[in-house]
Amino acid sequence: METATKPAPAKTPRTFRQRMHAAREDAIVEAVTQLLAEKGFESMTLDEVAAQVGIAKASLYKHFPSKEDLAAEAMARLMGNAQRYLAKVAEQDMSPIDRLKAVTRWTMSLQLAGEMPKLPSENSTLRATLVGHKVYMNGLLEVSDQLGEWIEAAQADGSLNATLPPVAVLYTLYARACDPVLGFLRLTEQYSDEQIIDMVMSTCFDGLRQR
Repeated sequence: METATKPAPAKTPRTFRQRMHAAREDAIVEAVTQLLAEKGFESMTLDEVAAQVGIAKASLYKHFPSKEDLAAEAMARLMGNAQRYLAKVAEQDMSPIDRLKAVTRWTMSLQLAGEMPKLPSENSTLRATLVGHKVYMNGLLEVSDQLGEWIEAAQADGSLNATLPPVAVLYTLYARACDPVLGFLRLTEQYSDEQIIDMVMSTCFDGLRQR
């Protein structure tokens, strides 16, 4: 005898005030992401964030209690985007090395689009906040585990140098997301963004290839 499945409870629609609050919060995080990419956490100010969003500085504290919490939210959302992108790549019929290349190309395209925050310095107060941010840390672990799995598979099939520790390859790929070479090449005004990415992809993956 089959048991009737209870319908899921209907979600209560958000009020206009709640929708406006969420929209403003999205605008704040978007502005922070851009400023983190342009200037980095230490140089970014809350005055700049407020000015870019078009609100009073005091209004920021209605959404986030501190500069660190604000930046951590931007980093957590970026990590969520990375998780979703990796999930799409995992669904494709691709070799492990091609999956790694797709993810690396995506991160570099974000940097050139001004959507990849610069990493905070070692003694930054943001680092401590990120370590305590559950969503960010869970996302980072999931992304690292998935990339690590593809790295080991690529080493096993001879696509990557098997003598390198997988963690060294992982950090090498992570570094491409904030590689200053991209910006330096763009400053020459000699290459398109696509050409720049192709060149850095070549120097990265040819150097990691099995010998």
